Order: sequence, then structure tokens, then C-alpha cells
Amino acid sequence: MIETSTDFSIRQLGVPRITCPLSATVFTPETRRVLFRHFTDDYNLVSDRSGAPASLEMAGPREKIFFEPQNVTAAIVTCGGLCPGINDVIRSVVMQLTYRYGVTRIEGIRYGLQGFIPRYGHEVVPLTPDYVKDIHTLGGSILSSSRGGQDIDAIVETLTARGINLLFCIGGDGTMKAAEKITETITGRGLTISVIGIPKTIDNDLNLIDKTFGFDTAISETVKVIQCAHVEAKGAPFGIGLVKIMGRQSGHIAVSAALAQNDVNYVLIPEIPFALNGDKGFLSVLAKRLRKRGHAVILVAEGAGQEFFSSDGFQGRDASGNLRLFDIGLHLKTEIEMFFKKQNWEINLKYFDPSYTVRSVPAGAIDSLYCELLGHYAVHAGMAGKTGMVIGLYNGEYVHLPIKTVTTRKKVDPQGVLWMRVLEATGQPPVMK
Repeated sequence: MIETSTDFSIRQLGVPRITCPLSATVFTPETRRVLFRHFTDDYNLVSDRSGAPASLEMAGPREKIFFEPQNVTAAIVTCGGLCPGINDVIRSVVMQLTYRYGVTRIEGIRYGLQGFIPRYGHEVVPLTPDYVKDIHTLGGSILSSSRGGQDIDAIVETLTARGINLLFCIGGDGTMKAAEKITETITGRGLTISVIGIPKTIDNDLNLIDKTFGFDTAISETVKVIQCAHVEAKGAPFGIGLVKIMGRQSGHIAVSAALAQNDVNYVLIPEIPFALNGDKGFLSVLAKRLRKRGHAVILVAEGAGQEFFSSDGFQGRDASGNLRLFDIGLHLKTEIEMFFKKQNWEINLKYFDPSYTVRSVPAGAIDSLYCELLGHYAVHAGMAGKTGMVIGLYNGEYVHLPIKTVTTRKKVDPQGVLWMRVLEATGQPPVMK
């Protein structure tokens, strides 16, 4: 066994003693676990601090719950960038709390964490089944969102003042870090408030989680753009379709979309450095492709190629603490056009940037199903008195994960099977530098 300090234990507000009101259900015992697996050249089990094989608590309804439903005031907040499926999750949580558990007080916090801070003046939205019944047909978040941290003590004071004892946080790694701080402050004050995270990042780059909601829809929408880029590239002499897609620190959308629509010839992602110039650089490789086939389709993740920009042009960070990226799409467009112009070679380049379109559409059917289940499992966990945790899909099972375990990024492995499949599908050189 490989020793690790990873701790997958889930915090509990107290002993659940109340009989669960759910009917026609199969309860999940606290002892049911999912084995944590670590893959290397040899299959290995990871041990926890006690020396036993590390395992994750399985999600699901508990036979005994912690909160009396009539005493619950729940709140839902959505933070960070938009993503397909947010409204589906909100709807699922509200319907599950109302119809399965009998909770009647559910509040929607407007504009992310700002909604907890009185000076912003954002009004709370009462969430009822009638209010949310059709929101899954809409993109974005009916609660709206914002970036950036807020005073944690002020947030907890608002929770206390409003009598909120069950908080659902929908957001990415920044939101989960804030949720962890909120949990620590609640614990330090001896308050009985459950904090449940539902991880959201369209880039699908949260640690340990198989897939985040919105990812499947993002791939489907990106494929549509790739199809258009391919048509444009073939529709003119030496045509080039250049598509920039989301992926700040990881290229999961780009690689999956390229495999789903096998018309892409070059996939450029943050994990794989490349050079523009030189005999083996990207521009020379592209020229060879055009001479041979007469057209090309390029898919670039927004975080790729940031090393091309001068450090003097550092753009700072946004409200969430993320580095402000330079526009690699427009930079590539300019470099490609200049390269071929110097060779007196007329090309026809069409540039596509569907990023905001992709993240703003309603969720597709697969994501809607996923969001529905995430909402259900989040409610089960909260009503059982779990806190400081997120609902995640791990190795095909819905599990409870401590918030701290998912706040690091997972990236495309340059030596992994997925990237090897991309190289096979595109035919691009493994190294372009």
C-alpha cells in the first residue's frame, strides 16, 4: 500500500436521530464506502492514516436525519462564471427539499456571495416549486452570480440572522474554498449550520471528480462550432478554421470535443507547450498540412500559449484571483496571417470564439439528468447533518468528498491515454517546438 495523508472523513453536525420522511426509497447505510484507487504502473491501494484502505463515503438518503424538516431554512447561492445546468441544480434542490422532505423555507441568494453582504442591497428570492418549475429550460442562473471573495464573518452573520441552517453552494474551486472557510467559521462559533457544495466548472478540472456538470453540454456546443469551422476551411483555397474554446488551466473541453468531432487537425492546450516559429514549430507544421491537404482546423484552449506574451504585459487577476489571460485566439490569428503573408501565400482564415455562447446555453439532456441527481444527493447529505463537503461523481459512484480534496486542478496528462488518442485522431506531431 502507498501511504498518504489524504483524509476523506466527512464532518457531522451531530448524531442523526430523526426518522427520515422519505417513502419508497432504499437507504444508504453510513458504512457503505467506495474504495479510493491510485493508478501507477502497478495497481496500488492507498491507505488512510489508520493503515486501512482509503475509501469515500457513498452518497444517498439516510434512514435517520439530523434536521427536523419544519425547522429548516435552506439557502442556495451560485458563484463564479455561468455554466449549463446551474438552473437544473437549483430546481432539483428545491423540488427535493419541498416534496421529499417537507422543507417550506428555501431562500435564493442573489449575485453570489455579494448577496450575503447587506451593503450591496441584493434582495433574497423565496424559492418555491412554482417559481423553479420551468427554470431548467433556461441558461445561466436565475439567481445570477458574481466573482470575488466577501467577508466570511459577515456571511456567517447573515446566515445566523436569517436563521439559515442549510446552505448549498454551487460553484467552482474558488467557491469551494470560500465554502470551506464558511464551514470553519461556523464550526469555530459552535453554530449548527450545514454547508454542502455542488461543484461547478465547465472546464471539468476539479480534482477527484469524474465529471462536473455542464461539461457534456459544452462538448456538444463546441462540436457544432467545429463543424462550421470545418465547412469554412474546406470552402475556400487554403482555408483555415480557427476555434478558441474555454480551458484556462486545462484542455479537457478541447480534447474531448476534438475526439467527438474528428475534423480537428491541431489541438492546442495549456498542458502542452508549443513554439510558433522554427522548422518544427506550429506555423511550419501548419504550412506543411496546407500544402498537402489544402485546409486545416485548429482548436485552441484559452489558456494555451500564454508563454508567448511578455511578462511586462501581465494583466493582473480577476475578482476571483484568476490570472487574466491574454487572448491566444486573436494572437494566433494574427501570427498565422503574418506568417503566410511574408511568404506571399494567400490563405482564407475564419476565426470562431463561441466561449460565452457555450457557457450560456441550457443544459443538454445528459447534463440535466446529472444535475437532477446531484441536487438529490446534496439534499440527502444536508438533511443528514453532513457539512464541509461536496457531492461528486468518483469512479462512477456518487460520493461525499471533503471540500479541501477538490479545490486543486486536474489537468490533461501529456503522457496519458486521452492525449495519445488526440494525437492519433488529429495526426499532429507530439512536439511542435
